[in-house]
Amino acid sequence: MKKRVLSGMRPTGKLHLGHLVGALKNWAELQNKYECLFMSADWHALMSEYERPYNLRENIYDNIVDWISCGIEPEKSVIFIQSEVKEHLELFLILSCLTPLGWLERCPTYKEQLREIKGRDLNSYGFLGYPVLQAADILIYKAEKVPVGEDQLAHLELTREIARRFNGLYKKNVFPEPEAILTETPRLLGLDARKMSKSYNNTIDLSDNEEQIKKKISSMFTDPKRIRLNEPGHPDVCNVFSYFTAFAAERKDDVREWCINAKLGCTDCKKELAQVIIEVLAPIQVKRKELAADKKKLRKILDKGRDRASEIASSTRKEIKDLIKI
Repeated sequence: MKKRVLSGMRPTGKLHLGHLVGALKNWAELQNKYECLFMSADWHALMSEYERPYNLRENIYDNIVDWISCGIEPEKSVIFIQSEVKEHLELFLILSCLTPLGWLERCPTYKEQLREIKGRDLNSYGFLGYPVLQAADILIYKAEKVPVGEDQLAHLELTREIARRFNGLYKKNVFPEPEAILTETPRLLGLDARKMSKSYNNTIDLSDNEEQIKKKISSMFTDPKRIRLNEPGHPDVCNVFSYFTAFAAERKDDVREWCINAKLGCTDCKKELAQVIIEVLAPIQVKRKELAADKKKLRKILDKGRDRASEIASSTRKEIKDLIKI
């Protein structure tokens, strides 16, 4: 039997190129090797967006349209909405009872987000318990593998600790300790060379049209050391070159050559890149338009995903409740 994988995304806005190279391409490959469950993590989104939850439902459907358009196949993978499977919150409460407070307070991601995320009050019980809900998401399906980047390893290790504590307390190996599938992703910064994020307004969205793509790329930061057109460029420090590496690797040697030999200016280079991105997104956007126009089909996919996810989760729930005598 294939090993089971669980992954998800918070529906906090439109998906962009960072999501494509950082997660969706990897998800599409994983579904050929594993039994994959992919969830729209709306409870997680609410933990940071509770003051302004107005677009959550719209974002959920918009994101899942993008997932399927990028190659996540409902025939191969279970696609569902977190809040539609009640067992997530039930296990979250149970695990909250046995998770020491100190484990959560020392979580590096929690400290980092408190420090960096402005304009939202994250000093809440729910946000502190974010990693416990994440553990419940993984453990309710007894997922054996979780795709993560290196920056998320601390969260996964906390899930493993919680699984060990539960198994030890109740003298039964209910939960496997999930292992990381470390994902290497191309270095892809935002248009301004900062982290790509909608809060910085520096993204190229998967749904952007040609004119929007051209306009956004024309504003990209390029080689800060190249002042004049006839001066040699430095592609290794140029954000535009990193996009060629991510989306047109077969052309990167040519781009490097024309850059270091000053054969093409930054403006023309960005025009070339815009065309590359338009071509990459074209087939995705064709599928996107078709699925977005067929809401019944999308809802049918989500209903099927919910039913399959609920079937797995309810089996785990029964086993847990027998152990804790509730």
